[in-house]
Amino acid sequence: MQNTLQHTAFNVEKVRADFPILKVHVNNKPLVYFDNGATAQKPTQVIDAIAKYYYEENSNIHRGVHTLSQKATTHYELARTTVQKHLNAADVNEIIFTRGTTESINLVAHCFGKLFIKAGDEIILSEMEHHSNILPWQVLCEERGAVLKVIPVTENGELNLEEYKKLLSDKTKLIAVTHVSNTLGVVNDVKEIIAAAKQKNIPVLLDGAQAIPHMVVDVQELDCDFYCFSGHKIYAPTGIGVLYAKAKWVEKFEPYQTGGGTIKTVTFEKTVYVDGPLKFEAGTPNIEGAIGLAAALNYLNEIGLDTIAAYENELVHYATEKLKQLPGVKIYGDVKDKAAVISFNVNNAHPFDVGTLLDKQGVAVRTGHHCNQPLMQCFNIPGTVRASFAFYNTTHEIDVFISALEKAIKMLL
Repeated sequence: MQNTLQHTAFNVEKVRADFPILKVHVNNKPLVYFDNGATAQKPTQVIDAIAKYYYEENSNIHRGVHTLSQKATTHYELARTTVQKHLNAADVNEIIFTRGTTESINLVAHCFGKLFIKAGDEIILSEMEHHSNILPWQVLCEERGAVLKVIPVTENGELNLEEYKKLLSDKTKLIAVTHVSNTLGVVNDVKEIIAAAKQKNIPVLLDGAQAIPHMVVDVQELDCDFYCFSGHKIYAPTGIGVLYAKAKWVEKFEPYQTGGGTIKTVTFEKTVYVDGPLKFEAGTPNIEGAIGLAAALNYLNEIGLDTIAAYENELVHYATEKLKQLPGVKIYGDVKDKAAVISFNVNNAHPFDVGTLLDKQGVAVRTGHHCNQPLMQCFNIPGTVRASFAFYNTTHEIDVFISALEKAIKMLL
């Protein structure tokens, strides 16, 4: 597939060769995969790393003295170090493996809430949060008699930071916001959010699920207390995720779940738990998932996240300009600083109908409310069509998508 972008020193055809699924056909059409915001495809390097584990090293970790267990343990813990370096965390013990962003947020809500939230306290979210960053806090507030406060979204899809600062008070115990909107692709000014919170000594959690595939994330520079992301959105397997937590929280928190791997000693009278991240990784973890995650991060870092970001930025701007030329298309979150995501609707056509007609032509997009129902209510719409891009996508694919959308519009309007 020919790519017309010339401004970035980036060989997209070489990259595409690393992703076997891009060679498949859907409905007798070459696959155009624009659903990367839901899950990204996996390169051969990740698939091979998982296969190697199962072919050569499959064993349980941390408690075995035999060779396979030692190898598996080494590679699992090396994966933790890989994540630490990728995020520039100060210490490897600040990296906790989870099943994904959802579990990471639930872990913090459970542990933080148990220790610090009481009746009358306030937790601040934003109007653009994914349900996974609403429900755990909503449940916590219901259990504790605390109150959710919400940062409003402006008409163009950005957070109203002036209103955010008005929400901050002595009752505010935690702020949990998304780094990048999964629906709009808007990149939030999290540095300003964190800086305002730090003036009142309020901890901040960032949902990084949609940021981590598209940009360099330095948790020390951000100075957030918690950062969460899922492996499957960053070209790694499903069922593996990360919670970065500053060392002071790792030390203060009690285990989220209990069981094998979390303990120093157990008697029927008293259990003493281990220190560090293993305290939160009860049972046999997703060993191959951690190994696959490390392979994905190494793959991305070989290419360079700055290079990826520059290329994806060109893709999203190319697609945006093409979409604006079509009749009846309304784009939500059409702002300058955004990741490679475009949400749009076509006049009164239902997003599901648009998505179905695109699929018939081999184009995969996401339709619906994107687990963002409060945001949909804000815009007074049932949902959107979302095209989300990755660095293996091309302008040729965008042209195919635009042509398919034109056909869909003629059929629907």
